[in-house]
Amino acid sequence: MNSYPEAPMTPTPKYARFSRRFRGIVLDWMILMAILFGALALASTVRDDNFSRALGILVIAGLLLYEPVLVSFTGSTLGHYLTNLRVVDERSGGNVSFLKACARVVIKGVLGLYSFVTLAATHRNQAVHDLLTKSTVQIRDPAKALPGQYVNERNGTADTSLPSRWRRVATIGAYLVLMFVAYTAVLMSLNEAGIMSSACMRNASQCSAGERLFDAGAAVLLLLLTALIIARGWKGRLFGARKAR
Repeated sequence: MNSYPEAPMTPTPKYARFSRRFRGIVLDWMILMAILFGALALASTVRDDNFSRALGILVIAGLLLYEPVLVSFTGSTLGHYLTNLRVVDERSGGNVSFLKACARVVIKGVLGLYSFVTLAATHRNQAVHDLLTKSTVQIRDPAKALPGQYVNERNGTADTSLPSRWRRVATIGAYLVLMFVAYTAVLMSLNEAGIMSSACMRNASQCSAGERLFDAGAAVLLLLLTALIIARGWKGRLFGARKAR
């Protein structure tokens, strides 16, 4: 009786949740700030213009290339590594290219936290910068991960009870427009009531402490509502594009 060696089992990818990814972002920010303030302290100690200029150029280059270089060559930044994460190219299954890593940084820089509003609506918990660069953020070592730190790939089979993709996208867009119209109306009402000053609405630097607190709270609320609308709309749970029963 012939015996054949068993094929090695490929571990199922585990896609990082937002909480885990956000923790990695915070760690990277702390590392970059430490480098920046360390360089400023060194420059103030040496007090040499040529040295300070060269150090400034080196630090700026390091800050800009920190994520692209580490992600493309090692698969993770220090923040990713410390939170057991890795950026993976969807096509090759390996590290993303340097150009893709640069594109990820640019898209995240432009969109900020709004880049993450698509997580719940995608099969592999992908943010906008992941989708546009065809990459995913996965758990580096599944043996060290807790269940609450990742999700498995969501069912990708076609659901005939869902409205068409374009109808869902159009409905989501309509809800987002209505949300921002409502937000603008609230701001105008607050301005007329004397709660929000016109100067603050024109220039954020002229806002009072209370107005800044309201603005920060509104930004968080808009971010959460945007994520909720996208997630529910894509799953056919919004009026106008509901899933058939």
